[in-house]
Amino acid sequence: MMEKFKTLFFVKSSLISLYLALTIPIPIISSENLKIPSIIAFVFGLFLITSITNDYVNTCDKKVSFKTSFISKIFGKKNWEIFWKDIKQIKSFPTSQGSLVHYFVTNSNESYLVPQRVENFKKFISIVEIKTNLNITGISYISPLWTYKLLTYLSFFMIIFEIILFKI
Repeated sequence: MMEKFKTLFFVKSSLISLYLALTIPIPIISSENLKIPSIIAFVFGLFLITSITNDYVNTCDKKVSFKTSFISKIFGKKNWEIFWKDIKQIKSFPTSQGSLVHYFVTNSNESYLVPQRVENFKKFISIVEIKTNLNITGISYISPLWTYKLLTYLSFFMIIFEIILFKI
């Protein structure tokens, strides 16, 4: 049975809303000569940020795979897939922010980052545990979900403030 795990909504929304909050003023305050190029750049940037937030993970009885967009591939992010039988361990490393990142390590000692920003993460990680018979204790989201929510809300408040400010 195939399961698809998309990028978390609040991860997408935090990145997109922050982009909007930081770039909405540019077309508004640009000179008349640069209005059209700045609007085109704004739309192009919005397309890019939306595209790179559309990664997802597929699981099935035989393998797990990570799929990314064409735009993400241009920037160096790669698709991958691993057969469950080839995963020998999950290795954890601390980040400079105090959380942990986890890697699938294969029988051929290749490492693949465990996707930690997907919807239904508990279900995803339970599938990993069932299919690999590995201990998944301690594997969680890379950052607490409230951080993405806070960034989203702050970005929306910035957008609202910018709109109010430019209406005056």
